[in-house]
Amino acid sequence: MIASLPLFHRIAGQPVIVLGMGDAADAKRRLVERAGGQIVDDLQEGIDRGARLAFIAHEDEQSAQADAIRARCAGLLVNVTDRPQLCDFTVPSVLDRAPVLIAIGTGGASAGLAKQVRLRLEAMLPRSLGALADGLHAARAALRARWPDAGDRRRALDTALAAGGALDPLNEASAARIDEWLGADAVVMATEPIDITLRSHDPDDLTLRELRWLGAADVIVHERDVAAGVLDRGRADAIRLEVARGESYTVEGLVVTLRAPISV
Repeated sequence: MIASLPLFHRIAGQPVIVLGMGDAADAKRRLVERAGGQIVDDLQEGIDRGARLAFIAHEDEQSAQADAIRARCAGLLVNVTDRPQLCDFTVPSVLDRAPVLIAIGTGGASAGLAKQVRLRLEAMLPRSLGALADGLHAARAALRARWPDAGDRRRALDTALAAGGALDPLNEASAARIDEWLGADAVVMATEPIDITLRSHDPDDLTLRELRWLGAADVIVHERDVAAGVLDRGRADAIRLEVARGESYTVEGLVVTLRAPISV
């Protein structure tokens, strides 16, 4: 179970309340401006203008609590600096490869940890990642024409974007290869049923290949005793079917069957 639901919130051109003085408040103002939001520094004015988010950075505890309660009662989602118990949402450390954004959060436990994880990822991900995303967006019509079936299209992309694939996201040159890939005889992930007998209930014991299969599966067939943590490694929109031990199930698309660990 995850502690909070990660979301990307569009605020361009929208009023966003930012209260407080000092470095923490200034950092929140810069963040809002970077996302195109309109900063409002008066709580009532922000409520009247229909703001949906409020950042509160008062140093005084009572002022922070009072404004947080007032904003929440008005229907706003609230972030209170350094007071996670008062927050409806927290602000992640953001790795920007626009339009690709990677948000790293710790649920307010440690902003320093989130920052260090982001810095490690910064060194791994090429600057061309955003260009790759823009190129794939521009190629949507060509992708639909090449693979009219949504499942085939997704599997073709999964194959191309996998490690070592024609459009490997970690390869600086991939952004310039989209047209070449579309014009070639692209390799598409096979749709033969895949049967996995788990070695344990720990999702960390899944191999990289098994994780790739789960991430691409259209249907995940699983026995009752398969741990929820393992199922959560699959696509969120994949169809899930529970079966009895040893039972098989025939459906269309890429089907991955998960067998519970065999007790010794």
